[in-house]
Amino acid sequence: MELRLLRYFQAVAEELSFSKAAQKLRIAQPALSRAVRELEQELGADLLTRNKRSVKLTPAGSVLLNETGIILGLCDEAVRKVHRTVKGQEGELRLGYIGPPTQPFLTELLKEYRSRHPRVTVVLEERTPERVWEMVSKDRLDIGLTRPVAAGERIGLQTLRLRREAMCAVVPRSHELARLARVTWKMLQGLPLITLARREGVGLYDAVMLGCHKAGFAPRLAHTPSIVGTVLTYVEAGAGVGVVPESISAFNNSSDLIFKPLQPVQPVELVMVWNADQNNPAAHAFRTLMTEWLARKNGKQPLVPAGR
Repeated sequence: MELRLLRYFQAVAEELSFSKAAQKLRIAQPALSRAVRELEQELGADLLTRNKRSVKLTPAGSVLLNETGIILGLCDEAVRKVHRTVKGQEGELRLGYIGPPTQPFLTELLKEYRSRHPRVTVVLEERTPERVWEMVSKDRLDIGLTRPVAAGERIGLQTLRLRREAMCAVVPRSHELARLARVTWKMLQGLPLITLARREGVGLYDAVMLGCHKAGFAPRLAHTPSIVGTVLTYVEAGAGVGVVPESISAFNNSSDLIFKPLQPVQPVELVMVWNADQNNPAAHAFRTLMTEWLARKNGKQPLVPAGR
């Protein structure tokens, strides 16, 4: 059954006039009459009784008119959904991220994204940096917010740098480094160091190794836990000096820990990564928002919700 025939029948049934329906549809009246007869033949039922003075619905026609409204309404909504999806206003966004470095801005960004695209379902996946890259490369994630990884894992993927941050030495307030105005990598030589395991973040771990190497020594690693909170726990317990990105200081709940930026700066980056061949409009809309966010951030301007 053609939707065209249902639309023609609906117009006649609502107007109860072939001439008025033909004008509404902008087709010739004979063509409209033929279309209604074709529909009746296909269904094997009279839908309308007509004479020179009036057109009336049969019981079968009344049933079909009601069902036609439902069918055409669903079709129209399907078309609208397609259009909204093409524009990035509907669909699904699968977003992977790493925890502490993204928390200062991710909540604000997602609120703005939802205000602009309320029909898009956002699926969040918190993973390790390497896992985020892997899932993006396999199209299991549309976008990742993560640390850089080895060049070999970037094939076919595009990135946008979101921020750079310095590495910090974390020490108890009573530690001798806490009293210094300037702490260098060289001062870490011989001290027991605590940082995240390499499997949890190759880029971060390698930044620690590189900072020590440039200072002329091999680090003495006391502990390499899998969770950054454990790094801070070890430090607070006096097990060594923590080496973490400066963003971690925002999540420190202990008044006894001091974060000292390490000199010279050995920065670690946070990037947005996506597949170069990706064609998800919802993901494109998020990338656009992220670009706007970076521009506003650099200009010290807050995000402004759409419509204001």
